[in-house]
Amino acid sequence: MNLTAAQRQTLTWLALAIGAALLLWLLAPVLMPFVIGAVLAYVLHPLVEKLAARRVPRVLAVLGVEVLTLLIVLLLVLLLVPVLLKELPLLKAQIPPLLDRLDQTLSPWLAQFGIQVSLDVASIKTWLAKVLDANMEDWLGAALSSVRLGGSVMLSLIGNAVLVPVVLFYLLLDWARLVQQAQQLIPPHLRDRALGFLDECDTMLGQYLRGQLVVMVVLAVYYSAALAIARFDLALPLGVFTGLAVAIPYVGFGLGMLLALLAALLQFGSLAGVLAVAAVYGIGQLLESFVLTPRLVGERIGLSPLAVIFALMAFGQLFGFVGVLIALPASAVAAVALRRMRDTYLASRLYQG
Repeated sequence: MNLTAAQRQTLTWLALAIGAALLLWLLAPVLMPFVIGAVLAYVLHPLVEKLAARRVPRVLAVLGVEVLTLLIVLLLVLLLVPVLLKELPLLKAQIPPLLDRLDQTLSPWLAQFGIQVSLDVASIKTWLAKVLDANMEDWLGAALSSVRLGGSVMLSLIGNAVLVPVVLFYLLLDWARLVQQAQQLIPPHLRDRALGFLDECDTMLGQYLRGQLVVMVVLAVYYSAALAIARFDLALPLGVFTGLAVAIPYVGFGLGMLLALLAALLQFGSLAGVLAVAAVYGIGQLLESFVLTPRLVGERIGLSPLAVIFALMAFGQLFGFVGVLIALPASAVAAVALRRMRDTYLASRLYQG
């Protein structure tokens, strides 16, 4: 079979793409820290470049930016410490009467529908007392047992936690050189168009990141203020945590709401207080999903509010949780590609006849 030069070139590129996809699939178990490091390096390298442009030594600029990033992550984690320190003693003291109240309320209500249910409150209290009264040796023993059972998983997590900052440091240090080397791999006759496309994608993703940052700040302020109005004791730490954690769609919001509802149950001890906190989070989720994200993120990357909602649902359906994470950035790149395809089509003989 005789193939034209264009057909041979197409088959060559297709074979290279299949080979790269196969290699990525085979190396997937070890690629996670490198992918995370690359994403963080892409986000943080503009700040490093600004510091370097002000004659800050590049090594110091990279160290400063990385340390600042790690401190922000640590701060986000430490926001949970006062919540746990406050909730655990309350949990130990208030769960037994709460279980009695639940049994006294739930059983008669279900009996109206012909459902006979009786909680074994005594057994539940005994089990909870054993869990909450466990000393440090018990917790340590359980942790060591978990490490023995899932040692490879634990070692993998520890290894990734150590490796990501190392990968991030070297990527930030050599970012300009790595980008230049990657550009040189593009065939010269395709380089101008490819670099134009990548520059447009870079601009679009920058708009996305700035929009997402604004959404996080606005939600942190909203949750902190709204929970404070509801006379919630942990308004500031949980409000800030939830606002910042919405960068992880659904999981951040869900964890913040779960902690807030538990704290509200322990603080107020009544359904009205829990419903007030639940209402704050319900309004916040509606505000994020239908106002802030479509307006502050979708419009920045050229997507309508309806397109943003569709992208989140479609990518979530296709790729699960990872799909939700990459939905808007991937949609931004796809929007650039579709816009260029549309321009090519409108200029083609197929359209113009």
